[in-house]
Amino acid sequence: MTGDELSRTFAALADPTRRAILARLAEGEATVTELAEPFAMSLPAISKHLKVLERAGLITRGQHAQWRPCRLEAAPLGTATDWLDRYRQFWDGRFDRLDEHLRRIQHKESDR
Repeated sequence: MTGDELSRTFAALADPTRRAILARLAEGEATVTELAEPFAMSLPAISKHLKVLERAGLITRGQHAQWRPCRLEAAPLGTATDWLDRYRQFWDGRFDRLDEHLRRIQHKESDR
Protein backbone atom coordinates (compact mmCIF):
# COMPACT_ATOMS: atom_id res chain seq x y z
CA MET A 1 0.00 0.00 0.00
CA THR A 2 1.40 3.39 -0.93
CA GLY A 3 1.43 6.38 1.39
CA ASP A 4 -1.46 7.90 -0.51
CA GLU A 5 -3.54 4.73 -0.05
CA LEU A 6 -2.74 4.69 3.64
CA SER A 7 -3.70 8.37 3.86
CA ARG A 8 -7.04 7.63 2.17
CA THR A 9 -7.66 4.79 4.61
CA PHE A 10 -6.99 6.93 7.66
CA ALA A 11 -8.94 9.87 6.22
CA ALA A 12 -11.92 7.57 5.65
CA LEU A 13 -11.64 6.22 9.19
CA ALA A 14 -11.47 9.73 10.66
CA ASP A 15 -15.24 10.17 10.44
CA PRO A 16 -17.47 8.44 13.04
CA THR A 17 -20.28 7.91 10.51
CA ARG A 18 -17.94 6.07 8.18
CA ARG A 19 -16.59 3.96 11.05
CA ALA A 20 -20.17 3.05 12.00
CA ILE A 21 -20.90 2.10 8.39
CA LEU A 22 -17.84 -0.16 8.35
CA ALA A 23 -18.92 -1.73 11.64
CA ARG A 24 -22.32 -2.47 10.12
CA LEU A 25 -20.75 -3.93 6.98
CA ALA A 26 -18.56 -6.18 9.13
CA GLU A 27 -21.84 -7.97 9.93
CA GLY A 28 -22.61 -8.51 6.23
CA GLU A 29 -23.71 -6.83 3.02
CA ALA A 30 -26.20 -3.97 3.15
CA THR A 31 -27.92 -1.55 0.82
CA VAL A 32 -27.52 2.20 1.03
CA THR A 33 -31.02 2.42 2.54
CA GLU A 34 -30.12 -0.15 5.20
CA LEU A 35 -26.89 1.66 5.98
CA ALA A 36 -28.70 5.00 6.27
CA GLU A 37 -31.32 3.75 8.77
CA PRO A 38 -29.48 4.55 12.03
CA PHE A 39 -28.41 8.02 10.91
CA ALA A 40 -30.31 11.28 10.86
CA MET A 41 -29.05 12.21 7.41
CA SER A 42 -30.21 12.01 3.83
CA LEU A 43 -29.45 9.19 1.41
CA PRO A 44 -27.26 11.54 -0.67
CA ALA A 45 -25.21 12.31 2.46
CA ILE A 46 -24.78 8.59 3.17
CA SER A 47 -23.82 8.08 -0.49
CA LYS A 48 -21.06 10.67 -0.11
CA HIS A 49 -19.68 8.75 2.88
CA LEU A 50 -19.84 5.54 0.85
CA LYS A 51 -17.90 7.17 -1.99
CA VAL A 52 -15.12 8.11 0.45
CA LEU A 53 -15.03 4.54 1.76
CA GLU A 54 -15.05 3.17 -1.79
CA ARG A 55 -12.18 5.46 -2.91
CA ALA A 56 -10.19 4.26 0.10
CA GLY A 57 -10.82 0.67 -0.99
CA LEU A 58 -12.66 -0.12 2.25
CA ILE A 59 -15.92 -1.11 0.56
CA THR A 60 -17.10 -2.37 -2.78
CA ARG A 61 -20.53 -2.07 -4.32
CA GLY A 62 -21.98 -4.98 -6.19
CA GLN A 63 -24.89 -5.16 -8.55
CA HIS A 64 -27.59 -7.76 -8.21
CA ALA A 65 -30.59 -6.75 -10.35
CA GLN A 66 -31.81 -3.44 -8.86
CA TRP A 67 -30.04 -4.14 -5.58
CA ARG A 68 -26.55 -2.66 -5.13
CA PRO A 69 -25.18 -4.21 -1.96
CA CYS A 70 -22.17 -2.70 -0.24
CA ARG A 71 -19.61 -5.00 1.30
CA LEU A 72 -16.58 -4.51 3.49
CA GLU A 73 -13.12 -4.90 1.97
CA ALA A 74 -10.81 -5.53 4.92
CA ALA A 75 -7.41 -5.52 3.17
CA PRO A 76 -6.78 -1.77 3.65
CA LEU A 77 -7.63 -2.15 7.35
CA GLY A 78 -5.03 -4.91 7.63
CA THR A 79 -2.43 -2.71 6.00
CA ALA A 80 -3.29 0.17 8.35
CA THR A 81 -3.05 -2.21 11.32
CA ASP A 82 0.37 -3.40 10.14
CA TRP A 83 1.51 0.21 9.93
CA LEU A 84 0.19 0.94 13.44
CA ASP A 85 1.78 -2.23 14.84
CA ARG A 86 5.24 -0.82 14.21
CA TYR A 87 4.40 2.06 16.53
CA ARG A 88 2.70 -0.24 19.04
CA GLN A 89 6.01 -2.12 19.32
CA PHE A 90 7.77 1.20 19.90
CA TRP A 91 5.34 2.19 22.66
CA ASP A 92 5.38 -1.27 24.22
CA GLY A 93 9.15 -0.95 24.55
CA ARG A 94 8.76 2.47 26.13
CA PHE A 95 6.17 1.20 28.60
CA ASP A 96 8.38 -1.78 29.48
CA ARG A 97 11.24 0.59 30.29
CA LEU A 98 8.89 2.79 32.32
CA ASP A 99 7.67 -0.25 34.28
CA GLU A 100 11.24 -1.24 35.04
CA HIS A 101 12.08 2.31 36.13
CA LEU A 102 9.05 2.42 38.45
CA ARG A 103 9.99 -0.97 39.94
CA ARG A 104 13.49 0.36 40.72
CA ILE A 105 12.03 3.45 42.36
CA GLN A 106 9.61 1.38 44.44
CA HIS A 107 12.42 -0.98 45.42
CA LYS A 108 14.59 1.95 46.53
CA GLU A 109 11.73 3.42 48.57
CA SER A 110 10.98 0.10 50.23
CA ASP A 111 14.67 -0.24 51.20
CA ARG A 112 14.52 3.03 53.13
